[in-house]
This record gives sequence, C-alpha cells and structure tokens, in this order.
Amino acid sequence: MFEKFAGDTRRIVGYAMEEARSRGDKRLGTEHLLLGALHEPQPSAVLGISLEDAHKAASRLDAAALKAIGLEAGDLKGASMPTTGRKPPFSSGAKEVMANMVKQAMGQKSRQITTSNLLVALLDREEHDPVSALLEELKVDKATVRARLG
Repeated sequence: MFEKFAGDTRRIVGYAMEEARSRGDKRLGTEHLLLGALHEPQPSAVLGISLEDAHKAASRLDAAALKAIGLEAGDLKGASMPTTGRKPPFSSGAKEVMANMVKQAMGQKSRQITTSNLLVALLDREEHDPVSALLEELKVDKATVRARLG
C-alpha cells in the first residue's frame, strides 16, 4: 500500500512515527498523523494551523486527560522512547484512516494516495477520536478545510 503513497504523504507517515515516539506513545494514532502532516507546508496552510500550535494543543489535551483522573501533568516525567528503531504499530483509528485514504484514491481513480486524501480521512473521524479532539481544540473549521481541499 505504501508504494502508492505520494512522496509527501509517505514523508508524513514517517513524521507521524517520529511524533508518536517523541510523545512517548506506544502506538501511532490519528493525532500523530495530523501532527505528521503539519511538518509539511501544504497541509499546515490548508488547515490554517502550525505544528507548534498543534503541539501545544495536544499537550493541553493530555494535561486535561490526566487531570480528569487526578494527576497533574507537572508531576510526571515524559517517557523516554527511542527515536529510531522499531516502528510503532498503528492504532485501530489510524488503520481506518489509511483504509479510508485508499478508498478515496480508488474512488477518484487516482494512481497515488495524496495528502488531500489523508486530510479528508482525518476530518471524517468521529467525535470521540483523538484527532477530532485535537482539531476541535485547535478550532479548525472542518467545512472550510473541505472547501479548500476541493
């Protein structure tokens, strides 16, 4: 499947793996795919957000989740994860995003899976998905982004 990814889309998946590792996560989730996309200028421009702003929003969401179970983020140290080596497995949500990307590309009769396919697949995630929470925290207007994507 990855051989059908456009060059920037392939890089984004690599960035997403780096994001998962750097955040100390054992799985690559939908939120990591969004963070990975923001390493590239086109998705950042289409979404109207920067990688730095997304990192801050993800940290706020993490702190709120910890606080909900009685922990303060300041009391915890980040997990040290290797930045190279074993690839983190994809979460079920990230696998669904990948499948949706392929379905979109096939529906468009495209030979390549593009960054636009990735962004639409991320926008399609349901409310309970981590990427939806991150997009909401960033105040991304999904309808506006869809219009930009054409």
